[in-house]
Amino acid sequence: MKVTDNLKMFTGRANPDLAQKISEYLGIRLGAAKLTRFPDSELLVKIEEDVRGRDVFLIQPTCAPVHENLMELLIFIDCARRASAERITVVMPYFGYARQDRKDEGRVPISAKLVANMIATAGADRVLTIDLHAGQIQGFFDIPLDNMYAEPVLGVYFDQLKLQNLVLVSPDVGSVKRARAYIQRLGGEGFAIIDKFRVNASQAEIRQMIGDVKDKTVLMIDDVITTAGTVCAAAQLCKTEGAEKIYVAATHGVLCGPAVERIRNSPITELVVTDTIPVSQEKADAIGKLKVLSVAELIGEAIHRIHNDQSVSSLFLNGQRPTAARGAPNSGDE
Repeated sequence: MKVTDNLKMFTGRANPDLAQKISEYLGIRLGAAKLTRFPDSELLVKIEEDVRGRDVFLIQPTCAPVHENLMELLIFIDCARRASAERITVVMPYFGYARQDRKDEGRVPISAKLVANMIATAGADRVLTIDLHAGQIQGFFDIPLDNMYAEPVLGVYFDQLKLQNLVLVSPDVGSVKRARAYIQRLGGEGFAIIDKFRVNASQAEIRQMIGDVKDKTVLMIDDVITTAGTVCAAAQLCKTEGAEKIYVAATHGVLCGPAVERIRNSPITELVVTDTIPVSQEKADAIGKLKVLSVAELIGEAIHRIHNDQSVSSLFLNGQRPTAARGAPNSGDE
């Protein structure tokens, strides 16, 4: 793999384990940086090595604590810019505030656009992320943004399970396109859609299912699971409609509030998420049916391509899997 000395990669405190796996895939060490606090809780970021004229990648998902991680990212960007980095790429596997992408009622902000402006103003030259909640958010950024998909990672896992009598289920109309991508890889005997009505920001109502899941193995695909209310209600509907097994996959496992208890008590056979957001072992043990897959190799390959001015979108053409199976170093993590 062609990685030059010109590439420098740093991580904030949001997901250092993922950053370490990415560095192992690329065969480079993480850059040295010191993050400290003043007595009044203000944050100080100091890069402790030369980045002048370098191609700098900052790894920091804006997951919980969202404001803490977002502010840390902005300060990190400004620090790299003032240290004369040639290019700064923000690697943000999970984009907090992505669901606030429109005005769905009067007198509310479009926070996703505000955050995009803040990242660009801080000095970022481009952004790399995975499975934006809505594709049009790419247009909120006035700098280049590469929106990758977790399907090569999640799809390979389910392909290896060789699920029989498979039906792909979209938990809402907005996830239909995502589910179709998995149908192309996994095949299956049908397709179903859950009719969901959003009551408010924290509550959704499951109304009915369009399609047949009786005596089938269900695979439900979503981009993010937060409190798990919607996905657990959808899984219960699948069970009521006669599904035998119910697998759920999501790129981002926020899993906050009552999510752990809801998933543990649901008819879900297995929940599969990626490590765009760190999931504690305690939380995984409490759920009892959680599988976490790593997107480190996917991100690592994208960083390699951006650094060498190669195509990122070609990673997702013709069912390629951008992992160690394609000849890159193996990080040893699934």
